[in-house]
Amino acid sequence: MSVEKVTCACGEEVSEEELLTRLDEVIKEYRGKAGALIPVLQIAQGIFGYLPESVQRRVSSGLGISLAHVNGVVTFYSFFVTAPRGRHLVRVCLGTACYVRGAKKVLDTLKQKLGIDVGGTTPDRMFSLDVARCFGSCGLAPTLTVDDMVYQRVKLIKISEILDYYRNMSAPVAKGA
Repeated sequence: MSVEKVTCACGEEVSEEELLTRLDEVIKEYRGKAGALIPVLQIAQGIFGYLPESVQRRVSSGLGISLAHVNGVVTFYSFFVTAPRGRHLVRVCLGTACYVRGAKKVLDTLKQKLGIDVGGTTPDRMFSLDVARCFGSCGLAPTLTVDDMVYQRVKLIKISEILDYYRNMSAPVAKGA
């Protein structure tokens, strides 16, 4: 019988059993403490990269909290995600200034180039695509971010170049290179 290997949020390849063991240790540490749910969920998301139902069930059982309550907290807070996210988060501002200056075309181009819709993640888990309401760069619209980097006055012809930069940055470096 083979043990399935998965890549944890930290980037190392481990068995799912090892990830669940880490989660169980966290649950044990926080069990019985007031306000434990959010810190446990944050750590669990750090371990798994997201909070699938199986992880939510494990937290629910381990902390003695109903699954409905755990899921309610996960779906209420925007920083928790229930589907795998890409290594890089691409967000397009759809605030008024950006929208008027072409953000919809920027978003449509990204959707086409990445092959995903808003809220989706590329099959290789390189990129996730999302929208935002304002980055505070209205005078330099349209604006998008990739992770913490802000791109202003985005031109459609530059989108491939931006994506390629992150694809290449994330590529493993060959030994001896």
